[in-house]
Amino acid sequence: MNVIPGEVRIETYVRGRSMEAIFDANVKVDRALRAGALALGAKVEIETIPGYMPMTCDPIMARHFRDIAGDLFGAENYRQIGHRTGSTDMGDLSQVMPILHPYIGGARGTGHGADWAIVDKPLAYLGPAKALAAMVVDMMSDGAAGAREVIAKARPPMTRASYLAAQRGLARRETYEG
Repeated sequence: MNVIPGEVRIETYVRGRSMEAIFDANVKVDRALRAGALALGAKVEIETIPGYMPMTCDPIMARHFRDIAGDLFGAENYRQIGHRTGSTDMGDLSQVMPILHPYIGGARGTGHGADWAIVDKPLAYLGPAKALAAMVVDMMSDGAAGAREVIAKARPPMTRASYLAAQRGLARRETYEG
């Protein structure tokens, strides 16, 4: 408790609702690490590696999926998930194109928690595949009216070029002598 080790290694994640929030939090975390080095008269090496970006589902695709899932399995089995602090590579895709990361019931408990359990295997395993397939048929009907609406109204926050620039701009290594 009263010992300062000769070397400490930590790994942290900075997540946020938007890229602006992630950039802002990253600056603060790095500043705190430099302040710790200054307070101890130590050296800190900070390696920033890009992680997953925030995920935003396309509202038109979400509406189509909700309607289909509700018709197939009942509205009580559809899950509308808002902003979550976790993400996947789908978050990165959502920065440059419309995506959908849908949820259906069939499980209970806390995601990634010890109490997580599948309680309805057909709903949990087959339900999403059936609803997505039906959604595609629905969106492609009537001359692909649903798909055309998504394409016409989608406004991804980044272009492919700005996405690549952001990812490349995040990767860096810095050493600070306190």
